[in-house]
Amino acid sequence: MTALVEVYDLVIFDLDGVLYLIDRPIAGAVDALAKLRAQGMPVRFATNNASRRAGEVAALLRGMGIDAQPDEVLTSAGAAAALLAQRLEPGSPVLVVGAAALRAEVVDAGLRPVDSAEDNPRAVVQGFGPEVGWAQLAEASVAIRAGAWWVATNTDRTLPTPRGPLPGNGSLVAVLVSALERQPDVVVGKPEPGLFATAASQAGAHRALVVGDRLDTDIAGAHRAGMDSLLVLTGVSTAVEAAKADGQQRPTYVAADLGGLFTAPAVPAR
Repeated sequence: MTALVEVYDLVIFDLDGVLYLIDRPIAGAVDALAKLRAQGMPVRFATNNASRRAGEVAALLRGMGIDAQPDEVLTSAGAAAALLAQRLEPGSPVLVVGAAALRAEVVDAGLRPVDSAEDNPRAVVQGFGPEVGWAQLAEASVAIRAGAWWVATNTDRTLPTPRGPLPGNGSLVAVLVSALERQPDVVVGKPEPGLFATAASQAGAHRALVVGDRLDTDIAGAHRAGMDSLLVLTGVSTAVEAAKADGQQRPTYVAADLGGLFTAPAVPAR
């Protein structure tokens, strides 16, 4: 029997709900990644979570026993900052709503992070941060109404945790959507294909497999990037939801966990 992974030349992993929950590795994840490394399979890590930088993500993974290097990690924070740098003049003020990691990415992109709409920001970039509250959202609302370009790192409604799903950046974006009666100008992360396409390009891959736990982001993003996908049932989406999914949210394969990479995972039943 041919293992699923043997027909691909790159495996792109989502993180939360696939490899870990917050800061705890999911059972079998460490062994699965070690086995892939031993087989010489290239891997990349693509996350919508904008609260950590690539180096921090790699260090977190290594601390769990998963070999990972910063250049193998793609984050929505880094992608958002790169997009802002393409559109704005160097040194342009950008109102940052999110964690310190997002602010640092904006600085590294040659832009100037600000905290107030009074600083006349050219753009607002919004990513998940556990400390984000009404005051930051209020400043963002004022700035966007005044004409600032609104970039969201992602719109994941929830984050998987050991306590169950908790509000994610999408829930915070929804607050501004409600207040402003409009959508963000750009959403950078999954289900947009950019992170996956960049990962494949960096690795020189021709047939990549995306492994994720969410139908609406990971699996839909794989479809948009023209890639096959494996839904693992260790995070948000369930087998029942996969069986009912149609179109861009229907995974190529479903497995209970990452062990499915080394067997022949099921195709979701109708």
